[in-house]
Amino acid sequence: MAGVSVPRIDAAPAFPLVERFPALGALPRAPLTECPSPVERVEVEGASLWLKRDDLNAPTMGGNKVRALEFLLGAVRPGDRVLTVGGEGSTHVLATAAHAARLGAHTIAVRWPHEMHPTARVVAEEAARRCVAVYRASLPGAVLRVAALRLRDRHLHWVPFGGSSPLGIVGHVNAALELAEQVRAGQCEPPRRVVVPVGSGGTAAGLLLGFAIAGLEVEVVGVRVGPRIGVREARVLGLAHATRQFLQRRVGAALAPIQPAGLRIVHDWYGGAYGRPHPAGTRAADLLLPASGAILDPTYAAKAGAAALALSQRADGATLLWVTFDGRGLASGERGATGGE
Repeated sequence: MAGVSVPRIDAAPAFPLVERFPALGALPRAPLTECPSPVERVEVEGASLWLKRDDLNAPTMGGNKVRALEFLLGAVRPGDRVLTVGGEGSTHVLATAAHAARLGAHTIAVRWPHEMHPTARVVAEEAARRCVAVYRASLPGAVLRVAALRLRDRHLHWVPFGGSSPLGIVGHVNAALELAEQVRAGQCEPPRRVVVPVGSGGTAAGLLLGFAIAGLEVEVVGVRVGPRIGVREARVLGLAHATRQFLQRRVGAALAPIQPAGLRIVHDWYGGAYGRPHPAGTRAADLLLPASGAILDPTYAAKAGAAALALSQRADGATLLWVTFDGRGLASGERGATGGE
């Protein structure tokens, strides 16, 4: 992609997980974020809700995906080729292409069709523009296409679906420690629960493990956005346990155990199909935009927003919504926004 400028990337900001476990500083990492992302409190319909503004965690294409990509793209160098996979309107694919380009690398994507809404169409078009090649197939066909591409070119950097591998989830473990530091500094009320959308499950898994390491007693409430067969407590717990083992091997010591009771998957705001908006999510997005300026996408963040508003109005203790979608480009009329699973 000759002629494409690569934005300057400054030195990595403070990283609580590495400060706690210096051996993890050996993990290759691309400093893509500007953290900590802020926390803020908003009043909506007489209820208080805390927001973790991960939509503001990077200078461009922020959102939850960039935290995983710091590690998944850590070994990428200018001119390298990156392969990833996702749905047609996948914000993960867009985030991968955008941040790989910041490192001078080029992205190949394999995508499958699903229900689309206007935001998803913009994301799909922008991702296609940023990728050097996009293959479209059914979900089973996508699996076969990925396997063929990886066999053909052993030098491809593989970024898994949603970034949800132990290496990528390390970024979300750090995010939980980041929030714990903000709580201890008095910047945020200790949350009784943290609400996050769940697709591939990596964000929820990392937060669950990170809160255990931080000693912060908080329930992770995952809001299902995909079919029940793929979005289950067992999957998220499995990812959390795999990431704990991954970190323990590198730290050389046992980490705090994961508490399964600290995770709850809720299903009331699933739209009936992946990518299908839910009316309560649309309402939550309409309420939170003027209250905070945060833009919630219909596939993921709006559904989590609906759950967070409901919990803040009827449950004891503070509720915090983890804002995973960066809609700043959409807000300014530009094309590009990321966030999700």
